[in-house]
Amino acid sequence: MANTYLSRLILRQSRKYGDKVALRYRDYSTDRWKPVTWNYFSELVEIVANSLVSAGVGEQENVGVFSQNMPECLYVDFGAFRDRIVTVPLYATSSEAQVHYIVEDASIRYLFVGEQYQYDVAYRVQGLCKSLKQIIIFDPEVKRAQGDANSIYFSEFMQSGENRPYRAEVDRRSSASDPDDLANILYTSGTTGDSKGVMLRHSNYEAAFEGHRRRLMEIGEDDVVLNFLPFTHIFERAWSYFCLDQGCTLCINLRPQDVQKTIKEIRPTAMCSVPRFWEKVYAGVQEKINETHGPAKWMMIDAIRVGKEYNIDYLMNGKTPPSRLRWKYQFYEKTIFSLLKKTIGIENGNFFPTAGAAIPYEVEKFVHSVGIHMIAGYGLTESTATVSCEWKGDFRLGSVGRVLPGLNVRIGENNEIQLKGGTVTAGYYKKEAKTREAFTDDGWFRTGDAGYIKDGFLYLTERIKDLFKTSNGKYIAPQAIETKLVVDRYIDQITIIADERKFVSALIVPEYAQVEKYAQDHRISYTDRKDLLEKPEIISLFQTRIDTLQQEFAHYEQVKRFTLLPEPFSMERGELTNTLKLKRSVVARNYKDIIDKMYEDA
Repeated sequence: MANTYLSRLILRQSRKYGDKVALRYRDYSTDRWKPVTWNYFSELVEIVANSLVSAGVGEQENVGVFSQNMPECLYVDFGAFRDRIVTVPLYATSSEAQVHYIVEDASIRYLFVGEQYQYDVAYRVQGLCKSLKQIIIFDPEVKRAQGDANSIYFSEFMQSGENRPYRAEVDRRSSASDPDDLANILYTSGTTGDSKGVMLRHSNYEAAFEGHRRRLMEIGEDDVVLNFLPFTHIFERAWSYFCLDQGCTLCINLRPQDVQKTIKEIRPTAMCSVPRFWEKVYAGVQEKINETHGPAKWMMIDAIRVGKEYNIDYLMNGKTPPSRLRWKYQFYEKTIFSLLKKTIGIENGNFFPTAGAAIPYEVEKFVHSVGIHMIAGYGLTESTATVSCEWKGDFRLGSVGRVLPGLNVRIGENNEIQLKGGTVTAGYYKKEAKTREAFTDDGWFRTGDAGYIKDGFLYLTERIKDLFKTSNGKYIAPQAIETKLVVDRYIDQITIIADERKFVSALIVPEYAQVEKYAQDHRISYTDRKDLLEKPEIISLFQTRIDTLQQEFAHYEQVKRFTLLPEPFSMERGELTNTLKLKRSVVARNYKDIIDKMYEDA
């Protein structure tokens, strides 16, 4: 193949679909969803490509995109691909230090920004960056700083590409493009140290497309896909590119806090998400059951029981359900399950890819029981997202599905999952030593995750680098304990403490609304949240629930002491990455006094 697939994707789709809707986005000035046809999408991509040439951006040069999800992100991506330019996405919530590091590391001259926050951060950083030449602002409502004569709005940037004055040069670059060209540099969130720029080539995406076409059947031009995660995240990015390749309509959710409203407006057929979304659904249903009494409560409990028997005990195991069970399931499917899906906004659901963290067993069992096609998967930025995934009717509880066609997986030393194939990165940008460390001597990528394969399904056991060793010499897998406990309706966030300690302890961020309701129902008086969480009755409540949930763990793995925190872990204090993963080292430092107190007199 002489040129890259992505460089002509939107142009090719516009010729196929014409004025069919490719994208939708909410116009916040009217609070209405606006459509973008394939023809208009392609036209804007060509204008961006011409404007980038006009700005003097060279082939394989890096440009930054520092924005929340907006259609403009896709216009810039695919315009850049037409020109053999590399896009470097930055999380919309990135701090000044993170933006400064990435801009300098990737030698970014042009940085596209979304709304006011991103502009303000970029403007403050600009003076510190040797490379940064210009900021280009997507949102016309952004107010530029006084004296800023250098930044321009996206509409101004596009003027130089109108009427496509550099059409011949864009076509030349596109024709000269090669699958080995870099498409993106994606900076990892850095839970274990400095952020590393993962280099993804066009060939990586092309291999991912081919694997997904063979694995994810039944997705196409009739599907309406809601973008839930940030485009900066490889899961959403690769998924969105694939959906565009399949002719789906993408509905772009700009503000994460609006997602519950957006789902009900869009009624998507597909949406990739993280387990936390389904944990919230599960918790909501459990709360509804707890609040219900009489026949209605019995029906909800029985519906979930019947669904589990039908979808898991029989269908998951390749067995035909008896007619009486099928009849009962169909009844609940048309009543309780239908109402549940409509309440969430997913009654048109085709399937819902889910990855990014471990899915609690009870949550996974529940989602499949009620007939929602959640497709559990596993992947990394370094593997262009998917390593493995399930499919409708082809799943096993606790697994992350079958390995993507075209990718090879082996289980190496310490049960480490290791990869080789077309989707695997060539390495980290400007970090040769880190790249060498990431691969075995015979060329397999080290994921750092431990697991095993059984009956063709991949199972994860723990993150090797996250294993804790107690002072008694026992190894603890914190994620396994956290995943088990976080399903409790009174627990919002939890982190396990055990490394070099005598026993396992935990810092817990409660579901404050649930705890306050419990206090009200049991007439527990308190002055403020901190006072409430120190009440013996509340401590006892959590102790009982933790003891019940952790029974399956060995004695040395069980949480012996815990502290309830009056404030959640936060990104501002550096405790969470941009993908909301916990930075254990930062938490250990920020809460050192509280942690040490749990081990006094131990």
